[in-house]
Amino acid sequence: MLNSRKTRVNPLFTILIIDDNNPFRYSLRKALEGRFPFISIEEASQGAEGLKKIDNCLPHMIFLDIHLPDINGINLTRKIKTDYSNTCIVVFTAYDFPEYRQAALESGADHFADKDSWTGDKTFELVESVLSGLGLDRQGITRDS
Repeated sequence: MLNSRKTRVNPLFTILIIDDNNPFRYSLRKALEGRFPFISIEEASQGAEGLKKIDNCLPHMIFLDIHLPDINGINLTRKIKTDYSNTCIVVFTAYDFPEYRQAALESGADHFADKDSWTGDKTFELVESVLSGLGLDRQGITRDS
């Protein structure tokens, strides 16, 4: 069960990648680590594992696949957003169907992306946008107000 009363104690920006595709997870992790070396990145290959990690790492941002072995990304997004409404969720899929996009956004996903057309640059821009919203720059340094 998710615990919404926890507070973030980790000063780093944390990302959780939930995807059963090991090469995709690895590539995304390596790209993010290369661009944002201060980011803490956690991984899960299934939805239940991801839910457990959320309580421990309290991610600022979650990248998750729409098709997971134990739960679909739509239902997982809904569960996460119930307790962690401020966490930015990006739902990835290899199947860019309009009904998937609509269902993902209706479940509370902040972004929906087709794995085949989503680029590293788009990912970096999105992470930088979330960092900026938290008052951090690309290097993880707090900006003066």
